[in-house]
Amino acid sequence: MDEAKRTRDAEGAVTRRDTGFGLIMCASVKYSSRGPALIPRMKTKHRIYYITLFSVVLLGLIATGMFQFWPHSIESSPEWTLDRRSVHDAPLVKLPVSSPIPERGDLSCRMHTCFDVYRCGYNPKNRIKVYIYPLQRFVDEVGVPISSTGLSREYNDLLSAISDSDFYTDDVTRACLFVPSIDVLNQNSLRIRETAQALAMLPRWDKGMNHLLFNMLPGGPPDYNTALDVPRDRALLAGGGFSTWTYRQGYDVSIPVYSPLSAEVDLPEKQPGPRRYFILSSQTAIHREYRTELERLKEENGEALLLLDKCSNLSQGMASARKRCYKGQVYDYPQILQESSFCVVLRGARLGQATLSDVLQAGCVPVIMADSYILPFSEVLDWKRASVVIPEEKLPEMYTILKSIPHRQVEEMQRQARWFWEAYFRSMKAIGLTTLQIINDRIYPYAARTYEEWNNPPVVKWSSVNNPLFLPLIPPRSPGFTAVVLTYDRVESLFRVITEISKVPSLAKLLVVWNNQNKSPPEESLWPKIAVPLRVVRTKENKLSNRFFPFDEIETEAVLAIDDDIIMLTSDELQFGYEVWREFPDRLVGYPGRLHLWDHEMGKWKYESEWTNEVSMVLTGAAFYHKYFNYLYTYKMPGDIKNWVDAHMNCEDIAMNFLVANITGKAPIKVTPRKKFKCPECTAIDGLSLDQTHMVERSECINKFASVFGTMPLKVVEHRADPVLYKDDFPEKLKSFPNIGSL
Repeated sequence: MDEAKRTRDAEGAVTRRDTGFGLIMCASVKYSSRGPALIPRMKTKHRIYYITLFSVVLLGLIATGMFQFWPHSIESSPEWTLDRRSVHDAPLVKLPVSSPIPERGDLSCRMHTCFDVYRCGYNPKNRIKVYIYPLQRFVDEVGVPISSTGLSREYNDLLSAISDSDFYTDDVTRACLFVPSIDVLNQNSLRIRETAQALAMLPRWDKGMNHLLFNMLPGGPPDYNTALDVPRDRALLAGGGFSTWTYRQGYDVSIPVYSPLSAEVDLPEKQPGPRRYFILSSQTAIHREYRTELERLKEENGEALLLLDKCSNLSQGMASARKRCYKGQVYDYPQILQESSFCVVLRGARLGQATLSDVLQAGCVPVIMADSYILPFSEVLDWKRASVVIPEEKLPEMYTILKSIPHRQVEEMQRQARWFWEAYFRSMKAIGLTTLQIINDRIYPYAARTYEEWNNPPVVKWSSVNNPLFLPLIPPRSPGFTAVVLTYDRVESLFRVITEISKVPSLAKLLVVWNNQNKSPPEESLWPKIAVPLRVVRTKENKLSNRFFPFDEIETEAVLAIDDDIIMLTSDELQFGYEVWREFPDRLVGYPGRLHLWDHEMGKWKYESEWTNEVSMVLTGAAFYHKYFNYLYTYKMPGDIKNWVDAHMNCEDIAMNFLVANITGKAPIKVTPRKKFKCPECTAIDGLSLDQTHMVERSECINKFASVFGTMPLKVVEHRADPVLYKDDFPEKLKSFPNIGSL
């Protein structure tokens, strides 16, 4: 019995040592309902073996679960990094002679026929995902590469920019667009057939569906095709020399030819204005007939035109690409481009020329003469704002055409040209991401960039203020408008204004801002009897800015600001102005227009009230606008502009024009032919605008406001709005607005 007891104690000791995994097994033996005598007892060595095996299996399962579900602290590195993109490290792929060749580009392709938009799907960010194929070295059966240059620095920069952008994904299943790592930027370095075979071998090629190729130098001698000659099936092509014959509108993307000088030469931005030369030609390989015609223009116009060519007398070691010559005189290129107002960009063997990028960088207005050329990013960029396009046959008339452009417009074009380069041309990154954004806008049109976002340089805006007038152009929610009349003590004139305004059908309320603290307004019984509510608000201080205060009494969205001496406007003029405002509720809509001009002699802005073909401001002595701008004027006007206006008792209308133009980026709308407010009963004492110092001070206001805003937000237009039948010879009863005042 003692021996049996010792055995059980020994077995119990073993059980206690094998806790954890073995405890369950031993406990089941010990506490079986049928008792230990009914179950065969294992030998000790067999039990240890099975316990160990079971432990190993269980540990393996736990480790596998932890690996699968434990959050990874190290992110997987993307396939495309600069260190990995080495041609020497890339795997070698041999192309059999019998490899399939894609079909030539399908000229009928459009986004709805050759692009699978469903692959892009919906995502909250409305952004396509782009996958870049891993780098491979493609060679033919005898080991000759498909390209003589391999991966160029430019294409490497392009792929790096895409891989660093928000468009990139390393998950091929999430990709909407595929970019091959095969460099086809320069067709001169390619073997056409073998390159096409390499494209067809890409695992997701599928006849080029949703694939994007970048090419800047298409074609080759002798015909120099304007699109890449490599057969590419349905692939999209971002090409640098499209013509109207090869460009698939709405499918391909026309891109610029990148200029390496952009990275080598730093040209500081030059202020717009007159330059030393009027026209400059710097291209060295232009057709003989074009050069002959340019030489003739040079003879006719002398020093106004500088005609440069390649240098033949340079000393050894001097970079010829960075020099241009004229009669033995050497000029630095592209620096010399900054010395001209206009720079000629003629077609060469190819339509696309890197010279265009150099010219834009210099802030010189390009004069493009390349018939049928599809300008870079013309799908979204308005080239009329930054260049002059002249048919090649009009080359003899180039000087006359350019001389007819106003100086102010030339300066705007110079400024726009430089901005185009900075935003879209300056690097391979800018070119690549702009291309992807254009494609992105096609796929997600409801989230696409607007014309203004593509074409308007950034202006000074307040991050804390968002313009609410992004809604569709629809009539306002509250019908009619509120007329706000600013007055001091011209009671008789005020009453006449109230009487005339009350005749306007859309008038909802009339609010008189009494700006005289020393005199009370007339008694209620003396005021004109009108059909709409009339309210009088007394101010605490005599300030011009009171006219733009957001009074609670203004319940309509439309506000008519009008002076107490504007008695010459007819009810038809006012009603028509309101109807125009309903179509453009984010604009200032007024009657007499004014213009700001740059005074070259004085080097500053000037206020112009004479009759011109252009308008950049409308007087708020009678103008419609959205009441939201009252809040901006009162609480968000930058700097000390509001105090300046109140201190000088002038220029509140200019300040409002600056404010609206800066917020919206749009010009005011002038309605009806009236150009001046004629008040026959006003004297020099009554009429502020008749003061001799008035014009000088208003010019000072423009310069002051431009300094505070940090830019010149005013936009110039050359049109006005008139009733449709205004000048037509029809009976007056057929016209909606027959009583439109004269000049």
